[in-house]
Parts: sequence; C-alpha cells; structure tokens
Amino acid sequence: MLNSFNLTIKTSHGKYNVKIGNKIIEERNLQFNEIWITDTNVASLHAERLVNDSILQEALEDKKSLDSVSNLIQKIRHKGGNRDTVIIGVGGGIIQDLSTFVASCYMRGVDWVYYPTTLLGMVDSCIGGKSSINAGKFKNIIGNFHPPIEVIIDTNFCTTLSNEQIVDGLFEAAKISYAHSQNSFKKYLSLVGNHRLPREEDALSAIIEHSLSKKKFFIEKDEFDKGIRLKLNFGHTFAHAIEGATSYKISHGVAVGLGMLAAAKFSARLGLIDKNQDSISTLENHIRALLKYVPTALAEIAALDCSEAINCLESDKKHLSDHYTFVLLNHTGELEKIQLEKSSAHKELILFTFNDLRRIIDEI
Repeated sequence: MLNSFNLTIKTSHGKYNVKIGNKIIEERNLQFNEIWITDTNVASLHAERLVNDSILQEALEDKKSLDSVSNLIQKIRHKGGNRDTVIIGVGGGIIQDLSTFVASCYMRGVDWVYYPTTLLGMVDSCIGGKSSINAGKFKNIIGNFHPPIEVIIDTNFCTTLSNEQIVDGLFEAAKISYAHSQNSFKKYLSLVGNHRLPREEDALSAIIEHSLSKKKFFIEKDEFDKGIRLKLNFGHTFAHAIEGATSYKISHGVAVGLGMLAAAKFSARLGLIDKNQDSISTLENHIRALLKYVPTALAEIAALDCSEAINCLESDKKHLSDHYTFVLLNHTGELEKIQLEKSSAHKELILFTFNDLRRIIDEI
C-alpha cells in the first residue's frame, strides 16, 4: 500500500494543510470559482488528470517575469475572475512563483492552491509561501509572501520526471535535511539509499514527508526569512551565479548541489572548517554521486566562464553594499550566515572556488 502523509503549516495568516499521496488529485472536489494555471508540458503529459480549460503557461526561466504576471492577470480577468476566485497552480517552481505572485496581487489578493509536479517543488518550495520573480538579469529580485490555502502533493506526477528532475529534488531535500541537523541528514540518506535515484512512489513519499517536516521547522520559526530560515540559502549564492553564467542551462536543483560543493570549498579556503569533518565529507560524497546522473550539467560546469560567474554572484540580492553574504560551514560542520568585506582578496578566493568546482567536475 502506498504511503500517504498529512502536514499542517502554521503561518501568520492561519494554517494550511499539505497532503502527500498517490493519484490524489482526482480525489479533490472541483469548485465553481477555481481558475487553473498549468505548465504547458504538464498539461500535455497528464491531460487526462487535469481540467481542460486551464490557462497554460510555459515554465521557462525568462517567463518568470512581470510581463508574464500581467498576461496571466488579464487572462484571469477574461475568465471572470473576481475576489472569490481561487487560483490553482499546477507545475514546478516557475509556475508556483507566478501563481503565488498573481494570487497575492489580483484584486489585492485571492486564495490559491498548489499542486507541485516536480520533486523539487514537492520537497521544498511548495511550503513557505514565497514568490520570486526575475527582472532582467536580476534573479528573484521581486517577490512577496502569500501562503496557499492548501497543497496537494500527488507523487504520480513523478512518473514522467527525468533523472535530472529527480536529482533536482534530492539536492534540495539534502540541503534542508543537512541544515536542520546531522540526524536529519542521516535519515535522509537512509531514505535515498546508497546514492541511487529513487523512483518508487513509496520511497518518494517518505523523502518528501521527511524534507517538508524539516522545512516546516524553519518556516514556522522564521516565516519572513529574518533569522534561522536563512540557513536554507546554503549553496544558493553560488547556485544562482552558476545558473546565470550558464544562461540557465543548468537546472536550479542541480545548481544548488553544485553550490553546496562550492560553499564547502569556499569555507575551506577561508579556514572555517576542518577538511576532515565527517559530516561535510559525507555531504560532498553524496553530491558527487548524484552528479553522475546529470552529465549535461557536468559538461556545462567544465566550460564555466568563472569571470562571468563572479559577475552574476555579485548581483545576488542577499549581499550588502560593502559586504558579501554567504551561508557557509563552520568547524563543527554546521551552517552559519557569514558576511565578508567586498575586497579584491575575497573576490580572488571566490574565483579560486569556481575553479575548484571545475576541477571537482573533472574528477567525477
């Protein structure tokens, strides 16, 4: 029998339920006031399971923009959307960001429900209520908080995911588990099992439940990203630079895995960690093992323009005017928010770190 789980997430706006199971999208009763925004690819792959009058949206990085938000709002209005409308977002992270943002500002805010269709969305972004929209080359520079009223995680969507999309989700689950505690990370590793790619829906359900239960800890303690939740930015500063420098040819989750490797190397270059720290070595070995499943991404990193990567890194929204902001590792293997002066010496260390990453890839 397939596993099913329920979680309740507490927010300043109230509570919402997260349901995890198999083929549960069909169990939900459709409401007359729903308007669906669906990833065009998901609509094609799962047409028989979805409503046939969705607003279709391409899930491309360059579509995560205010222009797309405006287009979606106009389409919702043409469909008769009003203050009682409930937006249903069906897709991965890009659809989630667009749906969240649209729901938050349409007629000053309407309710929305999320059906994540990628493993990355299921293990991570589906809870927390954040939206992030790009503006030109500036990634995730626009956004707000607007929690859903319900999240439905149907693992049957995972049957059409590629290896890279499974790796995307595992890297985010690994990051959340590592950020929470060493015991959480050990539990995650036991659920994944010998660095393989889990495909069984029971296994995926257990990984999703574990990851979300740990992320729940962070978002309920720090709903608006002011303190402990910032640990979940581990790997992201380098990841966003990698995405930008490769013109988003590397997917976000894989970039986060690479970013965690880079953060570990940068921490070592700064003298923050003991190179023999077991938990860090275990994390690095796990990331290297999963990267073998994404050869295209490895080729992109091998050809990475490190100077362009630094340019992208410097535009990250987390930095201050005179300091870089990173989440790095300390001598115990735990995560800490670190601010470093924007100096030529630190910039050189960042360049060395990107070169370290290229060398690691050559060894895989």
